[in-house]
Amino acid sequence: MSKEYIHHQHAHCESGVTSNLLRHEGINISEPMAFGIGAGLFFGHLPMLKVNGVPGTTYRIWPGAIFKRVAERLNISIKAERFRSPDKAMQALDNVLATGKPVGILGSVFYLPYLPEAFRFHFNAHNLVAYGKQDQDYLISDPIMEDVATIAPADLVKSRFAKGTPEPSGYMYYVTGTSKEMDMAKAIQQGIKQTCFFMLSPPIPWFGNKAIFLLANRISAYPKKLPPRKAALYLGNVVRMQEEIGTGGAGFRYIYAAFLQEAGQLLKRDDLLEYSTELTSIGDDWRNFAYHAARILKARQSDIVSYDELSELLRKCGTREKDLFKKMEKLKW
Repeated sequence: MSKEYIHHQHAHCESGVTSNLLRHEGINISEPMAFGIGAGLFFGHLPMLKVNGVPGTTYRIWPGAIFKRVAERLNISIKAERFRSPDKAMQALDNVLATGKPVGILGSVFYLPYLPEAFRFHFNAHNLVAYGKQDQDYLISDPIMEDVATIAPADLVKSRFAKGTPEPSGYMYYVTGTSKEMDMAKAIQQGIKQTCFFMLSPPIPWFGNKAIFLLANRISAYPKKLPPRKAALYLGNVVRMQEEIGTGGAGFRYIYAAFLQEAGQLLKRDDLLEYSTELTSIGDDWRNFAYHAARILKARQSDIVSYDELSELLRKCGTREKDLFKKMEKLKW
């Protein structure tokens, strides 16, 4: 008899799915710990890559990386697959579900009818768990939802094979084996080191901390180089990726701060606890940036900053993060 799957609601999809899949295997790992070990914190702004007609902005690492990194660092065996054929993708999913294993899935939120309509737009990097079938429908544990849901096969196919950037291509992943030999302290260390590397070391301006200042420069230039409607559209996407695809106002900074706090308590390190407090404060700066950007978009009559002032708020976030990660980069283990 297969083990009963237990749904837990989380702040973010992939780290939430990672936590839920590992908890099902008896590994009690929180969402922040999964996010931190998986080095999920990142920033990228790609003005040359248009997503739904606007430049792409991301506040987290690319899809699939968190789960794979956590598995590697905790000595967990996994399998991940992509498919060209929807029929083969659905058959593969059915085969794994028949063994009692829950399966992580990548798809587009636009084709998930159980989500509120306001959240259903063309975003192809959403993670969820299929944990069984009820007649023909699939049982779904979406970590951003309070309760489990069901979805018809046709809708799940549309989500798994949505067109656009990136294409999910039926991507699915699941745990195949666990080990009692898990070095949590080493995994935490590796996660922090990789996060610092990706935030501080990319030589090109589109990734890491440099990209925050690139975006700040772009925002300052929006009203000068773009028609008002397009400027608002570009700025709106920056906020949308932070607020709706992120963690409610801080672009994943709060969840990483929670990881540093948990890691500090586990490893009895006051420096990690201090960095957690500092990053929480930086998260507040990101929230302040989003607040003022939203007021520009809604054309409020009071408390409105200019695009130049908004750019400076973003620079403050970038400067504080750079200082923090430079300190974390020098941590002694």
